[in-house]
This record gives sequence, structure tokens and C-alpha cells, in this order.
Amino acid sequence: MEKKTNGSRRPSKIDQNSGRMNDFCNRYKSFLSECKTERECIKFFAAELEQKGFRPLSKLIESKTKLKPGDKVYAINMNKALVAFVVGTQPFEKGMNILCAHIDSPRLDLKSKPLYEDGECGDSSEFCLFDTHYYGGIKKYQWTALPLALHGLVCKKDATKIDLKIGEDENDPVFGVTDLLPHLSKESDKIIGEKLNLIVGGVGENASPKTAVLKVLKSIGVEEKDLISSEIEVVPAGKARDFGFDRSMIMGYGHDDRSLAFACVQALMTNPPSKRAQVVVLADKEEIGSTGATGMKSKFFENMVAEVMALCGEYNELAFKRALNKSQVISCDVTAGYDPNWPEPSNKKTEALLFRGVAFCKYGGSRGKNDSNDANPEYIAALRKLMDENDITYQFTEMGKVDAGGGGTVAFILAEYGMQVIDAGIPVLSMHAPWEVISKFDLFESYRFYKVFLEMM
Repeated sequence: MEKKTNGSRRPSKIDQNSGRMNDFCNRYKSFLSECKTERECIKFFAAELEQKGFRPLSKLIESKTKLKPGDKVYAINMNKALVAFVVGTQPFEKGMNILCAHIDSPRLDLKSKPLYEDGECGDSSEFCLFDTHYYGGIKKYQWTALPLALHGLVCKKDATKIDLKIGEDENDPVFGVTDLLPHLSKESDKIIGEKLNLIVGGVGENASPKTAVLKVLKSIGVEEKDLISSEIEVVPAGKARDFGFDRSMIMGYGHDDRSLAFACVQALMTNPPSKRAQVVVLADKEEIGSTGATGMKSKFFENMVAEVMALCGEYNELAFKRALNKSQVISCDVTAGYDPNWPEPSNKKTEALLFRGVAFCKYGGSRGKNDSNDANPEYIAALRKLMDENDITYQFTEMGKVDAGGGGTVAFILAEYGMQVIDAGIPVLSMHAPWEVISKFDLFESYRFYKVFLEMM
């Protein structure tokens, strides 16, 4: 491999066409195509973990089962966040190796009372629509004029739960937010949030649009009032696909950050136990500030650390605080990749490049490093040594020019415990758009890095 001055190395042709990488990426594409919400991701990962011998922590707490080195456990928080542990051979108070990613992605959410009619057609309405509220940082115009699907959960008063997924099967209808033709408007990119209304039905036979839509919903057990207690996300319809003639890239919805969540879990499941406890955290709500009961700012992670330490017979307040303080963390989040179509906000000397492997961001934030974690050079040096010894391709990056913007991750939250933390992920093109693009090579290198990091002393 050709060495680069910023620490990155151009992958060889053998790397790009390796069977292991292609198999890994094919499994990832299947996951990404099926799992477009947090709940779907957690259900998928929990099933995979159980197949690899991980046991639900809640059951072990109930039975007061003692844990020993090598035991594998996981815990789920409200079906939208997860933490998994492989108990190490040394006490928790020596610290843990932690991989942390998020599984939420920008989208449209249905409002609590979403269903309404609009569009005059004689003495009746022409269309039935769902009112939405966008989630996360999006460019609103990108969510118009493309096929959209509904994924989510409806909870009825009798405690019945109905999983909803409409728009993914080729026989399903799709939905969409329409746009205004350029002949009538030259400001179609100035769409406001209240215009992101989803058309879900039109004038039917012998029925109003709303009546026709309610009839379909009733056929699957959903009444209009049930939508109040629902969580339905509007996402791009369709599967993740190979991108480019050489199939070196993947286009899909939700690479940010499900690509690295997938890599984290695969690394944990394929690793043997080591001296330090190995931990993977999958959090919700990163795109809106990591808030709420399922975000990284909640107490779920530290509570589960305390529960695992108790089952290992190691818990006391001082040992618990030492376990957190002495841990080392990789905040597994994507970064912006240099885009030849949009070079203006980028600094070529420091921007992340596709096909250059794992992208490390020493600090994030915006402008004067606001709201960022700033990793220690001692920690960075140890990681460089680890990667060079394992022939892992990597690069050190920033997100755009100094005053052009920036971005945040969960790194600063974990750093508050005194942990060593750095961001390490992969570059993405069209980040936060309905369809994003990543390099297969970068994804596979991140998986390889996460594996060796989990075993790092």
C-alpha cells in the first residue's frame, strides 16, 4: 500500500475485491434495507446477539445469576437503544473498551393527529394527507418528489401492538411529498417544514379520500384515534444498492449512523473475550442532541454498567466510578467525505476521503471547536500503533473548513466521565440526504479496526 502523508493509505486492488469485504457488505446492505427505524435495528441486533450466545440482562437480574469472565449479556432500553457486554478477565474497575454508535437517522415523523383532507373538488376534498414533523438536520427539498414508505408501531388502548411497514414490497403502494413544477416557481428549494405533508390517498370510488384511507387502516386493525399512540416514521422506500460501475460504493438510507452500528455489533460478536470488558452501545436521538430516555444523555448506559458489575460481584460506588473513568471509547460516527461536486466548504488537506479507510476526528464541534471533545495525543498515539500493527488503513480529518460549519457526536458525553474518547468512523457523501453514499472498503476497515480496539489494553 502507498503511504500518505496524513496517515492514510490508498487501498490496493486486492483489498477492494476481497471476498470477506464483499460478503460483509452484502450482509450490511440486507440489514440497511430492512432496518430503517430504531426499533427495527434493535430487533435485528438483539436476534443476532442471542444467536451468538448473548443473554438478556433483565432475565439474569431477575434470577440473580452470577456472571463470570467470558459471559455475554445485552440490555434493551424501550426497544430503541441497546448495550451489550462481554465480561473481561480483569475487574471492571480497570476500565472497559467501549464502541458507541447511534441508530437514529433524519426522517419525517407523523404528528400525533396526522390524518386530514385537503384540495377542493366540488363539494368535497380531493386528497387525504398525513401531517409530518421532520426529525434531525435535513434539507427539506430533498424529501419531495421521491417514493416514501411508512415504518412504525401503533399501540392500541387494549395493549395490542401493530407493526407497520408499507411501501417496501413491490406490491405495496408508496407515498410522497409533492413539489411545485419549475414553470410556476423558482424557489422550490425554500420548502418550509409545514409543507412536508405526505399524500396518502385521493378521491376513491363512492368514498371521501379520508374514508378510503381509514378503511385500509381498519383492515390492518388501526383506527384513526390509534394514531395518537403511534410512532410512525416516513423514510425513503427501496433497498440499499451497489453504487458505481465498479460496485465499490453503497447507496442507501441511514448510513449515518447504522453503517457503524452494524460494524460495532459484528466486531463484538466475532471477538473472543479479553482482559478488559468489551462493550457496544447503540443509542437513539443523536440527530436531535442525544436527549430523552433513549438518548446517550440518559442514565441507561451507566445503570447497565452498574447492574453487570453487581452480577459480577464487583459493584461499589468507587469501583463503578473507576470503571467509567478508566475506560477508553471510540465514538463510532460518520463524517463528511470530500465531494468533487461540492469542493467549496472543504479543506482538501484535512477533509476525509472515500477509499482511505477509518476517518478519525480529533475534535468536532463548530468554528472554535464549540461543543466538541478534543482527544488526547497519548490516546491517539496508542491507536496509531494499534492500527499500524494490524495493517488497518486510516486517516485523520476535520469536517469542512474552520468557519464553514462542523458537527457533533456523542463523544463529549462519554468524555464527561473522564474516559479517553475519539471519533472514528467513515466518510459519507450526501450525508443526511434520503440516499447517502459510502465506500465498501471504508466500512470493512472500520469493522477490522473495531475488532482490534475491543481487545486493546
